Amino acid sequence: MMKIKGSSFSRDLFAYLTLLAALLAANPPLAAPETKSVDDVSIESLLNRLSLKQKVAQMIQGEIAHVSPDDLRRYGLGSVLNGGGSFPNGNKHATASDWQALADDYYRASIDTSAGNAGIPVVWGTDAVHGHNNVKGATLFPHNIGLGATRNPQLVADIARATAKEVKATGIDWIFAPTVAVATDFRWGRTYESYSSDPAVVASYAGDMVSALQAEGLAATAKHFIGDGGTYKGTDRGDTRLPLQQLVARHGAGYPPAIDAGVMAVMASFNSWNGEKVHGDHRILTDVLRGQLGFDGLIVSDWNGIGEVSGCTVDSCAKAINAGIDMIMVPEDWLATLNNIVSQVESGEISRERIDDAVRRILRFKAQAGVLDRGLPSVRAAEYADSIGSSEHRAIARQAVRESLVLLKNEHQLLPLDPRGKFLVVGSAADDIGTQSGGWTISWQGTGNANTDFPGGSSILMGLREQIEAAGGELFTEDTLPEDVSIDAVIAVYGERPYAEGQGDRMTLSYQTESGEDIALLRHYRQQDLPVVSVLITGRPLWINAELNASDSFVVAWLPGTEGGGVADLLLADARGEQQYQFTGVLPMPWPKTDLNPANHALPVANSLFPLGYGLSTTDNATVAELDEQALSRPENIDRPVFAGGEKGPWRLYLGDELDWAVPSGPRGGSTKGNFLDVRVMDYRVQEDARSLRWSSSGVKGSQAYFRSDDAIDMTELLEAGGAMVLEIKVNRAPEKAVTLRMDCTWPCRGEVDFTNELNRIAKGQWRRIAVPLSCFARAGASMSSIDVPFLLSTSGALDLDLAEVTIAENPRAIELVNCTATDIAENG
Repeated sequence: MMKIKGSSFSRDLFAYLTLLAALLAANPPLAAPETKSVDDVSIESLLNRLSLKQKVAQMIQGEIAHVSPDDLRRYGLGSVLNGGGSFPNGNKHATASDWQALADDYYRASIDTSAGNAGIPVVWGTDAVHGHNNVKGATLFPHNIGLGATRNPQLVADIARATAKEVKATGIDWIFAPTVAVATDFRWGRTYESYSSDPAVVASYAGDMVSALQAEGLAATAKHFIGDGGTYKGTDRGDTRLPLQQLVARHGAGYPPAIDAGVMAVMASFNSWNGEKVHGDHRILTDVLRGQLGFDGLIVSDWNGIGEVSGCTVDSCAKAINAGIDMIMVPEDWLATLNNIVSQVESGEISRERIDDAVRRILRFKAQAGVLDRGLPSVRAAEYADSIGSSEHRAIARQAVRESLVLLKNEHQLLPLDPRGKFLVVGSAADDIGTQSGGWTISWQGTGNANTDFPGGSSILMGLREQIEAAGGELFTEDTLPEDVSIDAVIAVYGERPYAEGQGDRMTLSYQTESGEDIALLRHYRQQDLPVVSVLITGRPLWINAELNASDSFVVAWLPGTEGGGVADLLLADARGEQQYQFTGVLPMPWPKTDLNPANHALPVANSLFPLGYGLSTTDNATVAELDEQALSRPENIDRPVFAGGEKGPWRLYLGDELDWAVPSGPRGGSTKGNFLDVRVMDYRVQEDARSLRWSSSGVKGSQAYFRSDDAIDMTELLEAGGAMVLEIKVNRAPEKAVTLRMDCTWPCRGEVDFTNELNRIAKGQWRRIAVPLSCFARAGASMSSIDVPFLLSTSGALDLDLAEVTIAENPRAIELVNCTATDIAENG
């Protein structure tokens, strides 16, 4: 039987031929040249027995929230996937058994030919990019950027094997990893998915990662081909502007070792190359990937990626298929896509030869991955039932945390700290496993999680407390600090809030230039002459000169995952005061000296404070001189984005009714306690970039959706500049009762306007951008010096609308301003 290059597993010939015999029972296999292997003969015979519609169905990959087992029984789709934040039955707390049960249901439906499908087993794919990150209780490893800091390919292979076992425990066959992007502009929101900005480091990991995943019997996917890490200004899905030779040399470095290791799939990239979307570029997908690099496996598109090709939609893109896409990831619009492709073949827009080529690759992929002869997913999964979050895997993750930490500063050799002392632990990320795990963690963006969502995991605070108290020392937080205690050192843990693609893009590498809450925290304790240890949680190198200046020791923890105890292993000595582990991590990317490129802000920062490969040990005597704290970036305006593609800055979406006025909206949305208001994520321009809000009759007090920050923001300057609340909305059902639009300045301070007439004026089903002057809210009582809720919409009747943007804008002249008269203003009583 066929073997995967670089791996050890093979297939059971008898079982494989038995399955094919059942599929081909109507007619024996066609004769084939003697030079073909048994697999090729069987695959070719099966291919020839399929109708056009059955072939096209094999090319379709739908998402589990939009594809039922009955859909598979009827249409015979080739694949399903679970996107970030999608779970069996929509249950975030789904167990391994729940995942297995759904996998079994899909499998049984896919081989059921009673409704006319071909009976070919379905293959299920998942984004297990730092462990089995969609599953509660799984071991979450450091993201790729942290693994790049370890310079340890063997450790990366161990992580791959552990991840594969946990994925197998849920009955899934296919992993959309490894990401072999080479990040060059760290403003890119997916920088943490790159091992390094050095192509050689990326290449050193790719082959081992693929071999380890596939040695465990799963299909691996090298992604995203090609140039995802090199876009202009670091814009996700943007344009990579390089000659072809440089594109392949830099951003294609991870693919030759992955291909040599036998990687079964490659995922096309969202980005463009010199203005043309890769998903529709024949030269890139066929001439370069297949021809120049010799990849002969399956090419899969990314989430609705075909819809970004010029002249295409998410459910119709002959150009992408002709360019070389074999399997189309079309999460929701899969049936329309299937029908459109059949029509395009019948009209000659897509050749039958191209369809046969794609389906042939899909069948071979399934054979190589063992899907055709594996049987019920739960049978194999049962062998790995104890692997999810196992102590063995957590030990590997903790080792990875230790080896990934990079020490940038250690004045007077402050680290390691003697755990027998007294320590104050502060910072928003100290006791937050979700923040330390980052994006692609249970939810797509990594938001909406609490420590209880990570059973068996440990926050950095938990790890510090365990070791300090075991050694006889004392650990305090700001809430528990006695007035008269003498502190030996302050440990501040802070950093970026979780984000993933799109929402993680930045205009500058400057950290917290607006709020400045963390630098204020550090300076507060430095002014008390207390030694300060900073632990930065980040998915990229950032310009943190002020924070470096205010710290005696500075540790970059990247996004360490669920095993926060590994951070304590390096910050603290043992109970005898002797060092437990030495810092060995080095920078996978250079650390920026400035927040923007001083010569051209559109280009990546070229001048580094610390070079690629830099990293101290605690025995080094290196000193960091006082750094310039003046940022180069100057905002083009003073706008305050609240929601655009996702929640922005400090703002978080909440829902409320009279049963509970402050229910956080989760990564997939949510409902008020009384179920009077339902919020769901939706696709508008790109994936999950808008929210659907549906009110039902909600009682006397109504229900509301609002964005809130823990800290009030001064928007006086925006008011004085004639600013406005800019909204992009679509009304699907006109309001049944009065609707109130409100800004709060720390309740009960507020200003509200009657928004009913404005919503009634919007044509049903059409997106519209409107602006409500801030003066309206100020006249109604809102104090713009302390806004903590910049948008609140409330009604007690039925209303259905979609929301794509909320921005407090300095200059709203480009859009229509609402004429806010005195009668529109609700008195602040």
